[in-house]
Amino acid sequence: MTTTRGVLFDVDGTLVDTTYLHAVAWWEALRRHDHDVPMAKIHRAIGMGSDKILDQLLGDGRDTDDEWLSTAHDVLYGAWWERLRPLPGAADLLRACADRGLAVVLASSAKGAELTKLREVIDADDVITAATSSADAEESKPAPDILEAALDQSGVDPRQSVFVGDAVWDVKAAAKLDIPCIGLACGGTSAEELTAAGAVETYDDPAALLAALDRSAITKLSG
Repeated sequence: MTTTRGVLFDVDGTLVDTTYLHAVAWWEALRRHDHDVPMAKIHRAIGMGSDKILDQLLGDGRDTDDEWLSTAHDVLYGAWWERLRPLPGAADLLRACADRGLAVVLASSAKGAELTKLREVIDADDVITAATSSADAEESKPAPDILEAALDQSGVDPRQSVFVGDAVWDVKAAAKLDIPCIGLACGGTSAEELTAAGAVETYDDPAALLAALDRSAITKLSG
């Protein structure tokens, strides 16, 4: 592949409005297993994969069936699939990056069928160079595995890349590979918290980043 410059995008909460739906699904799944975890605590953990989120919410010494909880979450969340909506400006942002000669890469840890639905919701497959799923990573964020897989699949040089995400876990994963991370507040994490975690810039949502694209860290890649 000749393109070495590119933008990696988280999907859930960054391009598609799913963060709070995931929180509700985990809340209900946990309640069904007699774990009464406050919704705010769950929200703070969204962005991790199921291999990490239960450690974060319940601790290492828990006596639970993690596979059952993960499956329960998937079933509950799946009930929302047909009503999922892209966040403002999501597809236009991806196309604007592609128009600037940048590879557009989805660095998602969603499962295969879920990723297919998310791509349908975004509706920009014509400009997506590569997309990862949970099968491509041994560990989820804040481990950098999914970003490494996205780089490998797309041929993007990590020194010529920017990652766009909505969670502290996105910022931390990017930092482990020395990739600048632009934070979007549309997943419910404040700009202040994303900046404190190390985000180089923050915007409200994809539309706000698109409006500032030529002044953003992304423009340094296409300049």
